[in-house]
Amino acid sequence: MKIYIPTPLRVYTAKQDAVDVPAATVSEALAKLTTQHPEIQNHLFTPEGKLRSFVNVYLNDDDVRYLPEKEATPVKDSDSLSIIPSIAGGTPSIAGGAPAADSACCR
Repeated sequence: MKIYIPTPLRVYTAKQDAVDVPAATVSEALAKLTTQHPEIQNHLFTPEGKLRSFVNVYLNDDDVRYLPEKEATPVKDSDSLSIIPSIAGGTPSIAGGAPAADSACCR
């Protein structure tokens, strides 16, 4: 199966935008990814081995967190996993949509 790597994490996969791994489940696919590219592990998993809360994984178009079997969901060679890091940010704004004068974007 193919695992799509987001741009910020490609530095840990030799700049590859996708990595092919043989796997029977989502969990096994992620384990094989971290075996092939060990430096990515700390960016995806906590020290306890749990997927970090800000890392979203999609099996094809489905968020793995909402699948009945979650990371134990079976996969096929034709499936794909997409790793999507959560993006936070934005700037406070004044009514009318203009950025606030003291916001970080305007310094």
